[in-house]
Amino acid sequence: MQIDIITIFPEYFESPLKVGLLGKALQKGLLEINLVNLRDFCQDKHRVVDDEPFGGGEGMVLKPEPLYRAITFLKQKSESPWVVYLSPQGEVLNQKIAEELSQKQHLILICGRYEGIDERIKETLVNQEVSIGDYVVFGGEVASLVLIECIARLIPGVVGKKDSVEKESFSSGLLKYPCYTRPRDFMGLKVPEVLLSGNHMAIEVYRRQKSLELTLKKRPHLLRQTQLSQEDLKFLANLLKKQRVYLFLLHYPVYNKRKEVITSAIANIDLHDLGRLGRTYGLKGIYIVQPLEDQRELAQELLDFWLKGGGAKYNPLRKEALKLVKIFPTFEEALDAVHRQEGEKPLLIGTDASPKKPPIPIETLQKFLWETPIVIVLGTAWGLTEEFLAKCDYFLEPIWGRLDPYNHLSVRSAASIIIDRLLGLYSFYKKSYKRKD
Repeated sequence: MQIDIITIFPEYFESPLKVGLLGKALQKGLLEINLVNLRDFCQDKHRVVDDEPFGGGEGMVLKPEPLYRAITFLKQKSESPWVVYLSPQGEVLNQKIAEELSQKQHLILICGRYEGIDERIKETLVNQEVSIGDYVVFGGEVASLVLIECIARLIPGVVGKKDSVEKESFSSGLLKYPCYTRPRDFMGLKVPEVLLSGNHMAIEVYRRQKSLELTLKKRPHLLRQTQLSQEDLKFLANLLKKQRVYLFLLHYPVYNKRKEVITSAIANIDLHDLGRLGRTYGLKGIYIVQPLEDQRELAQELLDFWLKGGGAKYNPLRKEALKLVKIFPTFEEALDAVHRQEGEKPLLIGTDASPKKPPIPIETLQKFLWETPIVIVLGTAWGLTEEFLAKCDYFLEPIWGRLDPYNHLSVRSAASIIIDRLLGLYSFYKKSYKRKD
């Protein structure tokens, strides 16, 4: 593979290209890296590569003429060169991109500096923009080194053991399992016994499960792109049971339209839809708080029909979902039931369509999933009272629309959106399409 690097600081690469496996690969001729000084393609006396941006603003922009000459010159070296601009605006580098680029015979890497390069070069000569992450560095040189190392490892012969590359993080779609070496006991911390057993099959199972666990907890989105066996899915399902999420629906204390504290009526459809939501996403319980006895009796009668009566035989799947739904006369009793079930006080999360106190984003709430039971509380009517929300540990950021602040959703819709945003990244099960012919 031929890699040309266009840069205004060729000396930046002197040491990194001489050491380690990359240096050895260059010595063996497994790949060739050519440093191209952009200033060599300037035609003015002072070899100026940058200028002020049109429209004003801070910083400088790399001029189009030197870049055009450099890229055009380098493109003549092969039939199918691929031009990559290292840019914060590019697609974030991952193993798949590295694998695709490793199949190219000739790469031309452009190292941006200052405020970037002239847009016309990107529009006419660049095939792909790549970023190494959502942060800013001085220039594209460090990014190009990261990209080169990712690619070089995939070239046959660069890494001594092919198995080493295949079992690294991301190569299998999973994060790599934990590694240990001598001594067996370090400051009282011991190596897992299975790794000392000599049972290679047991070791492989252990490492696979550890990779699955690390990926689930740190980078769960990777699992959607990974081939998972039935054993993998069962193992993941058992781990996900450690996430303990409850959904509370309060009919008191809530506001009416005039901001008076009232008790609202139970809706039959709430019981069904929230039960199905809970079963789909594996919630621990759907707890309905209703202080009015006649309302509780009516709700329980409806539930009994689907749990014990004709509905249980007619629709067993609905019965399975409605098992999660419990009715309580007070919030305190519902909360105490969770406390007894989990053996610890849950984290209380308030919600509302409008900010009632400083909110947290869903990403912050996700960090608590593996640590503590979580109770998400939704209000009926015109929402939970401010007095109740003051008791909550956190207030979840309201659900906002795309075009304007309108967000008058039904409680069922709001619950579904919140739960999907919180737990949807852990959804790995799929029903496969079956042809009817």
